[in-house]
Amino acid sequence: MKTPDRILRILKHPYVALALRVYIGGLFVYASLHKINHAAEFAEIIAGYQMVPYWAVNIMAASLPWVELVCGALLITGIRARSAAVLIGFLLVLFTCGIVVNLTRGTPVSCGCFSALSDEMSFRTILRDLVWAAMTLHVFLYDRLFHLDRKLFVERHA
Repeated sequence: MKTPDRILRILKHPYVALALRVYIGGLFVYASLHKINHAAEFAEIIAGYQMVPYWAVNIMAASLPWVELVCGALLITGIRARSAAVLIGFLLVLFTCGIVVNLTRGTPVSCGCFSALSDEMSFRTILRDLVWAAMTLHVFLYDRLFHLDRKLFVERHA
């Protein structure tokens, strides 16, 4: 077997997708916890991006961390994992676009990914978010193991 075929077979293995699903889910749960506990700081970070109308800043600061928490928990448990992967992928693309816009503007804003004191945005941040988006796409395409919603559905209708 050729080496590229072997690498492709390994990448498509369900356990790789499971590991990525748990990693991305845990990452989003972890990222949401500080934002939930410090919503005012997160609102300041959102306002600093200068991409959201003023009236929507507090709404986003109050709701976005909960979306991250729920989607992360769904990924970890395997309940509606593909739907959660789509939402997380969408959020990662949105975050990446916000970072690109502010880097091109030269706005000195903290990323706000994990806390208010996190590193300032850079091209490494863009690369990191794109890698996470690729991991999320991999989960969407190849994850087929240990889905709690399938077990619940089968048990109810058996």
